[in-house]
Amino acid sequence: MDPFSLKKLNEARRERRAVMLLTDLADGRDRVIRESDPVAGKLGEVVRKVFLTGQSGVAEVEGRSFFLNVYLPAPRLVVIGAVHISEALAPMAKIAGYEMEIIDPRTAFATQERFPDVAVYADWPHRVLQERPLDAYCALAVLSHDPKIDDPALEMALNAGCFYIGALGSRTTHAKRVERLKLLGFSDDHIGSINAPIGLDIGAVGPQEIAVAIIGEIIKAFRTRTERS
Repeated sequence: MDPFSLKKLNEARRERRAVMLLTDLADGRDRVIRESDPVAGKLGEVVRKVFLTGQSGVAEVEGRSFFLNVYLPAPRLVVIGAVHISEALAPMAKIAGYEMEIIDPRTAFATQERFPDVAVYADWPHRVLQERPLDAYCALAVLSHDPKIDDPALEMALNAGCFYIGALGSRTTHAKRVERLKLLGFSDDHIGSINAPIGLDIGAVGPQEIAVAIIGEIIKAFRTRTERS
């Protein structure tokens, strides 16, 4: 591998950016491609597919053989609100391969005893997320049902371009949330990226079924995401 390529790979991985090492098997030459880099023609179609699946491998394109070695950041699930749905969601997220963390300033709820296998931050979301910034490989599930807790996290997620943003609440609750976000300067297109009511529409009842709907919607969003800037 070209040392310059190795340097670019390591930089991208430190920054939690999707990156690929594309090697021409005929002559051994390689180059680094970021997910937002334009790649023309049929090779570009193959590159986009590999970024979406995260599966490295050999591809034959117009009579040439390439090895595409892709590195995707580990998907991260940030949950706002240490509620019953969060308890049910934690083991599901682990099975699905998501690093999950919970943020809730209500210290009576945000305890390690309730969430033994999850990183729990008993603090306000804006403080935690300043230290642990969201990015395009993060999913945000807003479940506290308290605008003082939820809204700052939603604002930060919209600015970060998270691949998934979902918020608990009725349509009436969400309509009020939309108005608050508009006052912060967000457009209808930005706000429209929020999944509300949160979760796939499977008629879920109770925390466990709602958690199933949420993790299903997150997986769907991740596997159908578009290219990022």
